[in-house]
Formats: sequence, C-alpha cells, structure tokens
Amino acid sequence: MTYRLGVDLGGTKIEAALLESMTLSVVDRMRIQTEASRGYEHICNNLVGIIHEITRKNKIVISRVGICTPGTLDPITNTMKNCNTTSLNGKPLKDDLEQLLGIEVLLSNDANCFAVAEANLGIVKDVMPNAEVVFGVIMGTGVGGGVVVNGRIIGGRQGIGGEWGHNVLEENGSLCYCGKSGCVETVISGPALEKYYAHLSGKFLPMQEIVNLYRNHHDALAAQTMDRLFKNFGKAIGVAINILDPDVVVIGGGLGNIEELYTLGVKHVKQHIFNDRMDTLFIKPKLGDSAGVYGAALL
Repeated sequence: MTYRLGVDLGGTKIEAALLESMTLSVVDRMRIQTEASRGYEHICNNLVGIIHEITRKNKIVISRVGICTPGTLDPITNTMKNCNTTSLNGKPLKDDLEQLLGIEVLLSNDANCFAVAEANLGIVKDVMPNAEVVFGVIMGTGVGGGVVVNGRIIGGRQGIGGEWGHNVLEENGSLCYCGKSGCVETVISGPALEKYYAHLSGKFLPMQEIVNLYRNHHDALAAQTMDRLFKNFGKAIGVAINILDPDVVVIGGGLGNIEELYTLGVKHVKQHIFNDRMDTLFIKPKLGDSAGVYGAALL
C-alpha cells in the first residue's frame, strides 16, 4: 500500500493527514499548535515533528510531502512571500524543510490547496465530475483564489496564479497591505464590508449581524452594504470569468456562506462577462477546513 502525506500550516494549528494513494481515503490525522509567535525556526521544527510522528506511528517511509502554506513560494527566488504568518516571508522554507527532512517538499498556498481539493475530492466531483477548469475562491478575512486545470494547480510563473483579490477594483480606494489602493480585498472582504457599514452607520457590527439585518429588512444601511458586496463581486469575478472561463467557481471562506451571493451576486456577474449568457456554476465547498490538508496531500 502507498500513501500521500499532506500538512496544512495554519496561523494557529498545523494539521497532518495521511491518505491512501489510490482511494484517497484518510488513514490518520494529527494536529498540533503552530506557536507562530516563537518564530520561523520553531515553525520549521514543529512541521518536521508532526511529519516524523505521523510516519513513525503508521510505520511508513515517505519520499515526499505536500504542505499547504499561508502564502506563496516565489518560484524565481525560492523564498516565501505574501504570508500572513509574517516570520515566513523571505525565508527559503522549501529548501530548509528538505534539508531537515531529507525528502522532497512540495508547497502551495492555502487558496490553491482549497481549489485542488474541492476539484478532485470535494464538491466539483459531485456536481460536475468532468469539469476541466475550476476557480476556487476564498472570501473571508481576505480575498484570494486558486486555478485548477484538469485536476492540477496552475501556480504561474511568479506563483500568483488566481490572485484576483489584488486586482484594483476601486480607483483611489482604501490602501491595501500589498501597497496598492482599492484592491478587491479592500472592497469585498469581510473586514472591508464591516468597515464600510461602520462608516455609514457610526457603529461596528460583525458581518453576520449585517447580513441578518439585511434579510430582516430592518436596516437600509445593511442593505446598502450588501448591495456593495453583490455589485462588486460581480464586477471583480467577471474579470476572472473572462480570462479563465471556468466550468465551476467554488466559493470558500465565511462570505461564501451567504446564500444571496449565489443569486444576486451571480446576477451581477452576468453583467460583466463577454458573452450573452453565463453557464459557469457557482457552488459552495464540501470539505470545510479539511480542504487545506487534503489539497496538500494531492500536491
């Protein structure tokens, strides 16, 4: 029997999953705390520790491991970038782990792992098993995405394939941490929408309360905030549809749970694509927080 080992490196936890290669059924799983505040070397040691432990426990030897990361390995410099676990940025994580483990290490970011997991193991297999192009979208605290073609991640020359969250959506909009202004993430991420509602109303509410007020028709400002989401989602994702023309868009992250995104939001998408109709499916994911670790194993 052969196995695939995937590890999901999150900001608070590290999860490892051992999958049987042919059936992709889960053989074993483990979780430990990341303890990211203790720095880069400590994170590396924790990654090595959980890999050694799960292989020792299951009495197996592996030649490679896939790791889902909170940022991207730059294929030119071979160092990490755009990580919200900031101690990883600029570090040769792949090289360092390969030295410590003595095996091949394959890295991809969380949005890519989400996309490849849902395409190969998740909801896409259920609703459109013959889909060739899948765009996996993350809409929550941030906005990101991953492109999967024929079951494989398209990372791109610079490792930024699918990063629609940092296209400029609003000229002269809010400053983004990436250095540009008016990025998609500054307009339709959860925190951006909460900030917009607070600007209108003078009070800060979490996104779920804004959604509830909108649904109960009790708050015109909540309706204005949600309208901002739907219209700008259509405008932003329409660009991705025109470029990729995916069979399926899977929407993960907290905002992906908003039912109206799949009706009113998709209605606005249709206004921004270069076609007289839109046959792309917009669907919710299936794998939940397991997508990262499964996607890592599929690397």
